[in-house]
Amino acid sequence: MLAEGSLAGRVALITGGGSGLGRAMALELARLGANVAVLGRRREPLEETIALAGGNGAVVPADVREPDAVAAAFDAAEAELGSITTLVNNAAGNFHVQAEELSPNGWRAVVGIVLDGTFHCSRELGRRVIARGGDNAQIVNIVASYAWTGGPGTVHSAAAKAGVVNLTRTLAVEWAQHGIRVNAISPGPVDTDETRERLWPTDEIREHILRRIPLGRFGTPEEIAHACAYLVSDYAAYVTGDVLTLDGGAWLEQGMFR
Repeated sequence: MLAEGSLAGRVALITGGGSGLGRAMALELARLGANVAVLGRRREPLEETIALAGGNGAVVPADVREPDAVAAAFDAAEAELGSITTLVNNAAGNFHVQAEELSPNGWRAVVGIVLDGTFHCSRELGRRVIARGGDNAQIVNIVASYAWTGGPGTVHSAAAKAGVVNLTRTLAVEWAQHGIRVNAISPGPVDTDETRERLWPTDEIREHILRRIPLGRFGTPEEIAHACAYLVSDYAAYVTGDVLTLDGGAWLEQGMFR
């Protein structure tokens, strides 16, 4: 765990910062001294996040699918907190559906939030940092291991997340000259109120999932937040274009005898 104050001077914007992993990452970056802005479509949960962070931060409601709204949110955050140095692209949309049942609108909704939204926000930060003449800036994107393994019922999200993985690596190469590091985190099964309700609502499903995790447990939002903090900190100053997987080994092929 990084020491309090280790991110002092950073201004971080976290999309999807009103709940779940986004809230956990916002709180951890704030604990470490960063000035934090949270972006999402609903103001109330964003305000709750900032209240939990001690009341110091910016609430910037916006839809990441709309480039003009993203630019306005960045303007509002910078007017209150100063130049943004750190971006966490956490906003996501997902639901379980077989590919043949997925509607065009469902496809567009998920790809629009996950892939388009990540690009719009990253481009906005990149353009601002480049206009400032380069800076010590960081982007962390949230992906998932099914981006490279595939997974039934995730065709829309898996395709979008795979795009984000490639976006991460491409921007890491393009923007290194401007002092912008770009990495991604791939969380595995993380135990939250929402995942318990939507993904493993029964003891049977829960135990089935746990059997597929070599470490034998779910992750916690705090563990994901710690990884995010590491990647945006100076401890990771030589890390860019990487995807850090935190899933207890769940994505690894476990073999026929496990």
